[in-house]
Amino acid sequence: MATTYPAAVQQSIPVGPEPVRCVCPSCGAQIISKMKYEPTTKTHLIALLLCCCICWPCVCLPYCMDSCQNANHYCPNCDAFIGTYQS
Repeated sequence: MATTYPAAVQQSIPVGPEPVRCVCPSCGAQIISKMKYEPTTKTHLIALLLCCCICWPCVCLPYCMDSCQNANHYCPNCDAFIGTYQS
């Protein structure tokens, strides 16, 4: 007879455009999240649109603006992924 165990439930930590104070789900430490920005498909499409509109000198702007990228939150202690804020 096989024993079944309940599935582990991962708590969702609400994250935003600013670092958040929370308890790391991986190491259990009280932390302020570390943020890293990553370009998305939206970032690339904005750059392509600027290029097509003869604004090619401005093509790098979406890659320099945090508001055009996803904000990924990580634990500064163990570098565990906490969540993503999509603008």
